Amino acid sequence: MTRPQTLSLAVAAVLAALAAGWMLGRADRGDAPAAPASTAPANERKPLYYRNPMGLPDTSPVPKKDAMGMDYIPVYADDAAPAAAGTVVVSPQKLQTLGVRTEPVRRSALASLVRASGTVEVDETRQYAIAPRFEGWVATLYANQTGMRVRAGQPLLAVYSPQLAAAQQEYRLADAAAQRLASSDPASAASMLRLRDAARARLRNWEVDGAHRARRSQHGGNDTLVLTSPADATVIEKPVVQGARFEAGETILRLADLSVVWVQAKVPAAQATAIAVGQPARFESTTLPGRRFDGEVKFVQPLVDAATRTVDVRIVFPNPDGDLRPGLYGTVWLEQPVAAPVLSVPRSAVLDSGTRQLVLVQTGPGRFAPRAVTTGRRAGERVEILAGLAQGEEVVVAANFLIDAESNLQSALQGLGGDHAGHAMPAAAAPGAATDAAAEKDAGGDHGNPGASARPPGTGRPASASHSNPGKPVVTPAAVPHDGHGADAATEPAAPQDPHADHGTSAAMAPVAPRGPHAGHGATDPHAGHGAIDPHAGHGAMSGPAPTGDRDPHEGH
Repeated sequence: MTRPQTLSLAVAAVLAALAAGWMLGRADRGDAPAAPASTAPANERKPLYYRNPMGLPDTSPVPKKDAMGMDYIPVYADDAAPAAAGTVVVSPQKLQTLGVRTEPVRRSALASLVRASGTVEVDETRQYAIAPRFEGWVATLYANQTGMRVRAGQPLLAVYSPQLAAAQQEYRLADAAAQRLASSDPASAASMLRLRDAARARLRNWEVDGAHRARRSQHGGNDTLVLTSPADATVIEKPVVQGARFEAGETILRLADLSVVWVQAKVPAAQATAIAVGQPARFESTTLPGRRFDGEVKFVQPLVDAATRTVDVRIVFPNPDGDLRPGLYGTVWLEQPVAAPVLSVPRSAVLDSGTRQLVLVQTGPGRFAPRAVTTGRRAGERVEILAGLAQGEEVVVAANFLIDAESNLQSALQGLGGDHAGHAMPAAAAPGAATDAAAEKDAGGDHGNPGASARPPGTGRPASASHSNPGKPVVTPAAVPHDGHGADAATEPAAPQDPHADHGTSAAMAPVAPRGPHAGHGATDPHAGHGAIDPHAGHGAMSGPAPTGDRDPHEGH
C-alpha cells in the first residue's frame, strides 16, 4: 500500500469517528427534553375558540376584545357539555353575581282582581220623557231648571191644547146631561152616558185621567192641563221654555232617577272572558278620595269595541246620596271568584317571545334548561301553568333573561355541529388567496412558456383563459399590433412607435397610441410572432419598462 493511500484511509477513519461522535451527542441532546415536551401539551389547556362576553352569537379563533373593550371568553375542549340543547352551566360565583333566584312550582288558588277604567252613567231603565200625545202650548213651566229634583206627583208644567179642551168640555157636558135625564128620560140619559164614555176614552188615550182633571181645576183655568212627575227624579233635559209650542209626541222634559246609577267599565278582551254576571265589584275615584262604592255586575257586552279592543261591563251601584254623578270617572275593581288550586309560577318566570312561552328549569346545581309551557289565567303576580311543568320543579324567577341569552348562544353553537374548524381557518385560505397564488404561478411560468399571455396587474388571474377554458374567447386590454412577443411593457408610456416596435415585448397595459402603416398586420407581417419560434426571443427584454423614442424595427428578434 502506498503512502498516499495510507493517508487517505487515516483521514477517512478520523472523519468517520468525528461523524459518529457528533451523531451520538445530537441524539443525547434530543432525547433529554423529549419527556417534558410531550407532557407540556397534556398539562396546558388549549382553547377551541373564544366567545363574546355578552352572550352574542359571535366567536373568534384568536383572543380579541369586543366594542366595549371586554376580553372574549375562551372555550376549552374539556368543558362540561350540556345535557340537552340549550342547557346552560353557571358557576356558583356567577350565580351570585347575576342574582339568580329560583322558586318551586306550586299549586295555589288564583283569585284574580281585574282593574279597569269606568264612567258613571244614568240608569237607562230609570229615565222618563214628558212627551204629550197632543199638540199645544206651555202655559206655565214649574220645572224650569235643568238638574232640578222633583218628587213623584209634583207639578212640572201646565199646558193648553184646543183638542184637549174640547174633549174635556164634551165629557163634562155629557156627564151633567146624563145625571139630569136619568129620572125623566132614561133613553136620553143612556145616550148621554155613551157620549161621556167616548170623551173619556179620548182623554184616556191622551193619558189624561181624573187626577189630571182635578189638578187642572186647582192650578189653572178650565182650559189648561197640569202634567206631574211620574217618580222622584232629576230634570236632565229641558228643551222648552214657558210659552213654547209643542207638537204631539215631542219631548218637552226628560227626567232621570239617580238613586241607582250604572258604571260602564272598559275591560280588556283577554280579561273579560272570566267575568260573570253577579260577581262583586267596587268603584273608586280620585274625585271622592277615601270613598269606596260596592256594586254588582249586571251585564257583559257580547261585542268587542274595535277601536279600544275592550269589552263594556255594566255594573249597578246604589246612589242614595247622589254622590255618584253621571260623567264621573274612576277605577273599577272586579273580583273574580276563587277557583280550585292550580299549578302556577310567578309572572317573572315566564319569558314570552310573542309566539311561545318559556321558563328556565333548574335541572341540577348551576344547570338550567329552557322549557316551553302553556299558560292560562293570570291573577296578580302569578300565572297558571296548563302544561310543561310539574309540581316541585325549580324555575328561575330573577336574572332569567341573562341565562336565556346564554342558552340561545349554546343552542346556536350546537347547531353548527360542535366543531369550530372554520374559526381556525388560516389566512392563506381566505377568499382570493388561491386565485392570487395561481396567478403568481402563471406569471412565473411565462419564462418557460414563451407563448403565454401577460397578466394584467392587480387582476389576480392571467389575461389568457388557456388554463381554464381554452376554447372561450377572452377580452383583453387594447394592445399594439405586435403585442405578445415575450416582454412586459405594462408601464410603457404612449409615444409614436415604429410599425415593428416591441416585437419582443408585451404591451398588455400600454395605452393606445398612433400606430404605423403596418398596424393590425400581425397575421401577415413577416416579423410577427418571431418571439414564438426564435429560441432566444425576449431573453433580454424583461429588464423593465421599454424605452421610448425611435427604435430598430427588428429589435428583439
